[in-house]
Amino acid sequence: MRFFNTAGPVNPALHYALPPLSRIDLDDVLQLIEQQKYFVLHAPRQTGKTSVLLALMELLNRGERYRCLYANIEGAQAYRGNVDAALRTVVMHLATVAEVYLNERRFKGWALAAVREQGGGGALTATLTRWSLASDLPVVLLLDEVDALVGDALISLLRQIRAGYAQRPRAFPQTVILCGVRDVRDYRLHTAEREVITGGSAFNIKAESLRLGNFRRDEVETLYRQHTLETGQEFAADVLDRVWELTRGQPWLVNALAYEVCFKLTVGRDRGRPISVERIEEAKENLIQRRETHLDQLADKLREPRVRRVIAPLLGNTELAEDLPSDDLQYVIDLGLVSREAAGPVVANRIYQEIIPRELSTIVQANFEAQFQPAWYIAADGRLDASKLLNTFQQFFREHADSWLERFDYREAGPQLLLQAFLQRIVNGGGRIDREYGLGRKRTDLLVQWPLDKARGFLGPVQRVVLELKLLHKSFDATLREGLAQTADYLDRTGTDEGHLLIFDRAPGVPWERKIFQREESHGAYRIRVWGM
Repeated sequence: MRFFNTAGPVNPALHYALPPLSRIDLDDVLQLIEQQKYFVLHAPRQTGKTSVLLALMELLNRGERYRCLYANIEGAQAYRGNVDAALRTVVMHLATVAEVYLNERRFKGWALAAVREQGGGGALTATLTRWSLASDLPVVLLLDEVDALVGDALISLLRQIRAGYAQRPRAFPQTVILCGVRDVRDYRLHTAEREVITGGSAFNIKAESLRLGNFRRDEVETLYRQHTLETGQEFAADVLDRVWELTRGQPWLVNALAYEVCFKLTVGRDRGRPISVERIEEAKENLIQRRETHLDQLADKLREPRVRRVIAPLLGNTELAEDLPSDDLQYVIDLGLVSREAAGPVVANRIYQEIIPRELSTIVQANFEAQFQPAWYIAADGRLDASKLLNTFQQFFREHADSWLERFDYREAGPQLLLQAFLQRIVNGGGRIDREYGLGRKRTDLLVQWPLDKARGFLGPVQRVVLELKLLHKSFDATLREGLAQTADYLDRTGTDEGHLLIFDRAPGVPWERKIFQREESHGAYRIRVWGM
């Protein structure tokens, strides 16, 4: 039985899979190769780059026009700025994969001779030259994980490829494709002397840069249908809509949700039972709680200053700094954390929207779990007592906000993160929080969902509570009017009538007696509770 793949290149014999080469403009790629171009293929991690390159190598080697070799050179990363060690690793790995994929046993001799004669600084150029001269067909080289290399080692690799460029195709590869997370022009390379060199200047022979995107919605449906055709297990009608909303087609997320729900959950392994949205939600939560490798790597990136400079305004619903380097925004987009939409940059999908604030407030959540037990905010009828919950948070915020907000690296979004860490107790107690935030929205929308029938969970009746978070940037009256309208709009969109507007006043010198208040306001058909913080 095949299964959904979450690790490494796809193998159609083992995995449900889309044809890898259907995800690129193959005619365009073949034309670039025909024209002897050197170019870049880049995409976020775990989107299928390696599968595409391996499929391209197989396609080219089936024909009679090219000799193609794929190599993942990430192993050279360990040597960082040690050019000799790093490039020797690259060259010897090429020799290994040449024997594996092409049955080319001469390559090792060429590589050893080049290392001996040239050292790391010239070994790659010399080896590729000898291979090209000896080959009966023009050579195509596919180098994966190029941007895993750093410093002088990466500079040397790029320049050695550039050095042989004029000799192509007789004495150097006709085409070299560099593959990684980022476009080569976005590399910022520091030499041992701290000189900064851009990837574009070190590799100015690049003709084009191709980006591998996420799955389209119809591709997600095609992938999931393979499971139904092979096992008979159906997906409920609304599942694909929810998967698309949660993932926006991010390939690892699409596969991981399906693998979790169809192969890990006990109830999901019953092929006679359709997969429901509720099971997808359970799978999503399991992936987040386990900190799967893909999600853990994503969370690790949040610690980088250039990532924080983009993500913090998104969390705080403010504007990007006018002096933000464009490279920072492009870097976060290339990582797959953020996508460009018509309204501006946004966090790439719903799962990432949930992971980011949860990850940034992990320690705070742990402290809250020790302080606050679930029973006190659940009413006798099983409903969530949102007013009691917010009243407790309001008092906590008054007493501890200054010291707790200092603990966040993302201080610009501190109040929002602190409240979401507090509310995460609800999720841990059986509820769910949907989050909406983004540049220039001037608010954070939270929808707390609480199942009222524990046996049926979210398949039964569900209490929905809207929380609208706003920072006081203008006059209080203007902020209140705007916030009430936004809260009412969110209540209307979510089909509930229980709404709360939280206004955080972070202006220095304002006494807490003025900041802290509770009152009820009307907007249209809705009664909205307003909380000053």
